Amino acid sequence: MTGGLSAETSALAGALRALPSVDGVLKCAPAAIGLDRHGREPFTAAVRAALEAARAAIRAGMAGPADAEAIAAAALSRLEAEAQPSLRPVFNLTGTVLHTNLGRAILAEEAVEAALIAMRQPVALEYDVASGARGERDDHVRALLCELTGAEDATVVNNNAAAVLLVLNTLAQGKDSIVSRGELIEIGGAFRMPDIMARAGTRLVEVGTTNRTHPKDYTGAIGPQTGLVVKVHTSNYRIEGFTKEVPPRELADIAHAQGVPLFNDLGSGTLCDLARYGLKHEPTVREAVAEGADIVTFSGDKLLGGPQTGFIVGRRDLIAAINRNPMKRALRVDKIRLAALDATLRLYRDPDRLAARLPTLRLLSRRAEAIAAVAERIAPAVETALGVRVSPCPCRSQIGSGALPTETLDSYGLRLTPDGGGRALEALATALRALPVPVIGRREDGALVLDLRCLEDEAGFLATLAAFAGLEEGARHGLA
Repeated sequence: MTGGLSAETSALAGALRALPSVDGVLKCAPAAIGLDRHGREPFTAAVRAALEAARAAIRAGMAGPADAEAIAAAALSRLEAEAQPSLRPVFNLTGTVLHTNLGRAILAEEAVEAALIAMRQPVALEYDVASGARGERDDHVRALLCELTGAEDATVVNNNAAAVLLVLNTLAQGKDSIVSRGELIEIGGAFRMPDIMARAGTRLVEVGTTNRTHPKDYTGAIGPQTGLVVKVHTSNYRIEGFTKEVPPRELADIAHAQGVPLFNDLGSGTLCDLARYGLKHEPTVREAVAEGADIVTFSGDKLLGGPQTGFIVGRRDLIAAINRNPMKRALRVDKIRLAALDATLRLYRDPDRLAARLPTLRLLSRRAEAIAAVAERIAPAVETALGVRVSPCPCRSQIGSGALPTETLDSYGLRLTPDGGGRALEALATALRALPVPVIGRREDGALVLDLRCLEDEAGFLATLAAFAGLEEGARHGLA
């Protein structure tokens, strides 16, 4: 027995000695690729890690890479995997067009090009080229926003939550802000209006009830300590049945009669009438301004279809006060977003071509018949690539990001039904997420549904599915 252990030990030692040195790996031809792509220090560290993994495999009695070329390949594979960005492109086949977790609005090509220019070279961000003096970054979009909304003035911050915070802190710090109980919203990420008001330093005064608020509720609450009357658009939920709310125009009259500004937070916000594109009408920013709101806030990366921004438009004197708030600098947007925003807003000057040029509207207004044709066309190729039953099916898409929460859109998709029940279904969803460009669908009634409303690159999608057969066994475990 002792002799056997000695022979085994000797074989182990021999296998370990057979491993190449770090220097030997770095000198082999395949290592040149790793050195060129990743640099000497990272690649050398990866080689050391690959050698240690090989030693561990030999000690465990498992075969591992032994020659220099194999070690170099293992090191390169490790670095390539680590270099894969976590902020990756995906195929959004969830059926939610403005998916918060998947980045919301896709930018128009004009906006992408404008952002690239701003990234590649110096731009006149806060420089007045005509006078040679210091300029204001808001000037790049102020005139456009006023033109498109009918407001006297406008400013921009990094998202609508910041816009709400800045307005409340500027105009109602140490004072009361009156809000209907039916409008004390919470949106994703635990953004609660009462909490934001507390952080802004204003005192929340709730009026009415959850389902009914009357004019007398506001008039009875306004007093010497009132800083703002606040109207919050319930963009991510609806209260139906025995309900009552005070219309914005009437609420403006009530506030103005007492010398108090009306602040209308539209949340998602839109600059055009969505009914024109076959969707349900959503209050536009221009309507909110025309109805008497002194300040209106809304988002840039939702229905508007631009980069993440928060807009504040309204009375000139109030906007000036907001811009003097020291918090404004902490919440401002950079040159890249400003460039993309400017290009996006310019598209709204041509409403006849807006849906064709703005991805958000193009996807939202896409007809179900056209989507069905795509489903019928690609279903056989998808079934061949995945090896599961695939059938075209009608389905319902939603707008997402809290916009028009009860509105769904006729759509079409692919119903994927692997054998093996829930376990196989989860394995399929996991495998699709492991593809070079992850495919994200939704589980529905015992199947994985790929809603094709947001699929515009058919060729790229099918090319990605071609990698399915090459996935590691673990990624497809449970499908059989």
